[in-house]
Amino acid sequence: MSRQFPFRVAIAALAMFACRQPPPPAAPSGRDVVLPRETETIVALVPRDGTLESVLRAGGLTPSLIQPALASVRAVFDPRQLRAGRPYTLVRSLGGALREFEYEIDADRFLRIVAPERARPDLFHAEVGLFDKQVGLAAVRGRIDATHPSVVAAVGATGETIQLALSLAGLFAGQIDFDSDLHPGDGFDVLFERSTREGRFAGYGPILGARFTADGREHQAFRWTDPLTGKAAYYDENGRSLKRFFLRSPLKFEPRVTSGFSRHRLHPVFRTYRAHLGVDYGAPRGAAVVAVSSGTVVSAGWAGGGGNMVRIRHASGFESYYLHLSSFGKGIRPGVRVEQGQVIGRVGSTGTATGPHLDYRLKKNGHFVNPLAEHRKLPPGEPIPSTSLASFRAVRDRVLLEISTPLVTGH
Repeated sequence: MSRQFPFRVAIAALAMFACRQPPPPAAPSGRDVVLPRETETIVALVPRDGTLESVLRAGGLTPSLIQPALASVRAVFDPRQLRAGRPYTLVRSLGGALREFEYEIDADRFLRIVAPERARPDLFHAEVGLFDKQVGLAAVRGRIDATHPSVVAAVGATGETIQLALSLAGLFAGQIDFDSDLHPGDGFDVLFERSTREGRFAGYGPILGARFTADGREHQAFRWTDPLTGKAAYYDENGRSLKRFFLRSPLKFEPRVTSGFSRHRLHPVFRTYRAHLGVDYGAPRGAAVVAVSSGTVVSAGWAGGGGNMVRIRHASGFESYYLHLSSFGKGIRPGVRVEQGQVIGRVGSTGTATGPHLDYRLKKNGHFVNPLAEHRKLPPGEPIPSTSLASFRAVRDRVLLEISTPLVTGH
């Protein structure tokens, strides 16, 4: 179920250029006059392994015009960023001269190439513009049950997408273990911004507030912007930051614990009893692995039976280990600073492993500790200064009122 609120904001942007030919004028005698067609319009998707040059060539442009068109683009956009499956529109004259090319970069931006002077078909102007979008408020209510046992399924049942589910899970990543804390009867209410373009869904803005009941406990989150710094962050109903020193899990969403911390565990490969100084999470190959806390990469490389491993040093004497990775995150190497929640690798089965999973370990003051137990000891986040509590409470109460308003089915 969802509720749509009146539009609050119109994001001022460049309007999309309409690739339409003007209608032919009516004949004075009352009979239709057939005018010769001057242009051809091609609407298509960028093919696999397609480049901007190959797309322009496939559109029938004369070779002498392709290079100056590419040169105009390079000043505002890297042609190598063209992505397969993205839509484009190409308008050319029957003689092979480019009139206009428009490519959808993402949900927010487009690339446009135009030839402003008919007398100079080799002279082009390129620009990156913003789609004209409208932003409105929406609220959904979801429930965990036998049919919808996960946040993804529960959000999907409301008509929203996995992007909202990921944002919601990320919001409570420091408070809820989405593997063990969810039970039938749990649920959530969430208020968020939704963007539309030409009446169609065009993406999500930030979550403004949410309530999530997990394992019988209600958690609340509210987005509040500090008027002094202009920075927005999330806080609980008492104004304490939701950001914890550690995330509850190094996987972005709904990990499954397959083996816990143990000093005496039967090894699945060697079939001997030995210590397992971490927590194994079953997850599909390629799933994103994130840093549980901000810190500095100590090592990122091969670790024998541990396969590809990343080790990160954090404050307060902590170090975290991520084993059996299939690959490393972009730019992850020794000495690099990483932020909490940053992707540092992908789930794999390198080293001694029976299948794709993540072996996550945590060391405190030189000794391995049970990560799950250590995470439960985390204190609440830093509170909002007392001088700003009145401002925060006004935001909180307004969001709670919006969430509590009876919901209407449909977008």
